[in-house]
Amino acid sequence: MNIKFEKALILAPHTDDGELACGATISNLLKKGTDVYYVAFSSCRDSLPDGWAPDTLINEMLEATKNLGVNNKNVKVLDFQVRHFEDHRQDILDAMIKLDKEIDPDVVFSPSIHDIHQDHVTIASECLRAFKKKTILQYEVPWNNYTFDNQFFYCVDSDDVDKKIRAVSCYKSQSGRDYVSEEFIRGLLLTHGVQIGEKYAEVFEIPHFIYNNN
Repeated sequence: MNIKFEKALILAPHTDDGELACGATISNLLKKGTDVYYVAFSSCRDSLPDGWAPDTLINEMLEATKNLGVNNKNVKVLDFQVRHFEDHRQDILDAMIKLDKEIDPDVVFSPSIHDIHQDHVTIASECLRAFKKKTILQYEVPWNNYTFDNQFFYCVDSDDVDKKIRAVSCYKSQSGRDYVSEEFIRGLLLTHGVQIGEKYAEVFEIPHFIYNNN
């Protein structure tokens, strides 16, 4: 079964989540001709280390997604306050419903419903409501997932992995975090590749997968 996604929508709670969780998949989708749209729900200015400009993470995200090959006109940042998404669930749902109408994606990438970060799980649960008629793939964030089912393996190549590493490296303001290291990123992709006898892969959970062969 050879499935071609026409439009993919990446839902990133924060400005770096999409690249960290599925950057290699984004790169591969773009090479296969998929139109990729990337929406971050917070600029995370409250999480910046002291001394960094308020728009730092927005600029880093634009550079990172550009490295993956995403057209900047397909990248959007909303302004929900980091760590307070739960207080704005209806507004977040409304924003997603609007995105569905504007973009009409056939696949949506979101955090896992098992993600323990309060913002991530809010995006995951509202995504299930807003995009219930679309294929949803929930991505892995190992430092937030104590439980994760590897239900869907997306195979990528070394070029995709290199692009993901370059994209993540654009986040200079986050360079002190262990999970942005090249060693960790490449090792995780190698691990999932070994699980299925391939070189590299990223993994996803599948709340529902819609296949229309008409």
